[in-house]
Amino acid sequence: MRDYSNHAEARSAGRDVSITDIQSCVVEGNFEWNLVKIETDAGVTGIGEAYRGGGVPELIEYTKRFLIGENPLDVERIFRRIVQEMSGHGGTTGKVVTAASGIEIALWDVAGKILDLPVYQLLGSKYRDEVRLYSDCHAGEAFELEDGYTDYADEEAYTPEAYAAEAERVAAMGFDAIKFDLDVPMDNDPDPYNGRLSNAAIEHKRQVVEAVRDAIGYEIDLAFDCHWDYTVESAKRLAHELDEYDLMWLEDVVPPENMDAQIEVTGSTRTPIATGENRFRVHELSELIYEHGVDILTPDPTTVGGLAETMRIADRAEENYMPISPHNVCSPVGTMACVHLGAAIPNFDYLEYHALEVDWWDDLLVREEPIIRDGRIEVPEAPGLGIELDEDVVDEHLLAGSSGF
Repeated sequence: MRDYSNHAEARSAGRDVSITDIQSCVVEGNFEWNLVKIETDAGVTGIGEAYRGGGVPELIEYTKRFLIGENPLDVERIFRRIVQEMSGHGGTTGKVVTAASGIEIALWDVAGKILDLPVYQLLGSKYRDEVRLYSDCHAGEAFELEDGYTDYADEEAYTPEAYAAEAERVAAMGFDAIKFDLDVPMDNDPDPYNGRLSNAAIEHKRQVVEAVRDAIGYEIDLAFDCHWDYTVESAKRLAHELDEYDLMWLEDVVPPENMDAQIEVTGSTRTPIATGENRFRVHELSELIYEHGVDILTPDPTTVGGLAETMRIADRAEENYMPISPHNVCSPVGTMACVHLGAAIPNFDYLEYHALEVDWWDDLLVREEPIIRDGRIEVPEAPGLGIELDEDVVDEHLLAGSSGF
């Protein structure tokens, strides 16, 4: 077993730093956001975010057993140590890598603050001053349930007219790229299990896409997400029906486990196919890239292994002339980490924004100006991630029954 613990001698003044604590908390937005805080004996604190979902805070807590005392400047070595130390916990994939992703992002924030450099500069370069966003939105009217979740089950929410109206509303906010969910309840009729789309279901989807295109035209990029629901033949039939609408992409049309199925669908249609958000580390995306099983790659940096691992994935995608548009359902913390990533990657395209319904999203950070302007986020020039967390707002929106930092 390789030993990724720190065996280096003491470093020069200012860089001989140790981790003193690692904390996490869960903020309840439109998703459960897993935030991470790393404290050091230099008085420098870093903030990060791991992908949503249960079990991640407990895994972050577990890493304190072997990360306290480590030098936070060794970002990539520490990430490898987490994977190695927790390999018996399924550490090469899944939740362990997700937890490590949040820690890795917080370490970049610490390193940037210590070295007085923005994270994008630590990652190697700056290709753009602002990052373009696509807005992931829902159609039609929704209502809040008692448990806090939003219900879009009303059939009126899925009419072509409802999609078109929402597209017009979001475009008016300044976004020049929009994505909708295209999987709807009627997909489960007449059989809820087999993943096969009826002709009526495909025609409904075509009408939805047509209505949105008629509403916003072709100057605004348009994508649709299918959430891994369909069989290969249904995915191919659907993509073929949508060819004429010049989509930015059709996302996650088949389940992610079978690479040959993914390659078959991608190679069968003119409509660009996107996928990648539920794969872990570069190893699970390499075949997808080198076999051209996808047109646009969509890894989630807070899932896949952090910023450095996403850079490795982007390098392989660039070798194959493939753009990368990261999946992102994060709070402003994870989003700003992705903004630095977007600045540093030459083949970066769009970053997902998925919080239209969270009216306090901006409030999570201490800042005077809005985070998003005209569908863009400016790349910060301050050290680290260039953000400050408002912990009062964090405490106001903690997941029920959980504690803050």
